[in-house]
Amino acid sequence: MDPKDLNKKKTPIVRIDKDLEKLRGKVLFPKKLKKANQILDRVGLPKT
Repeated sequence: MDPKDLNKKKTPIVRIDKDLEKLRGKVLFPKKLKKANQILDRVGLPKT
């Protein structure tokens, strides 16, 4: 495809790697997740 044709399209063209499915449900950074949850428990979510 020509890049000019791609720029005219309204919908993005994205290819999703099927190998990412094996990572679904896994915690990749458990220490960071634990720290983030502790901060959210202490501070809470921002009010809208």
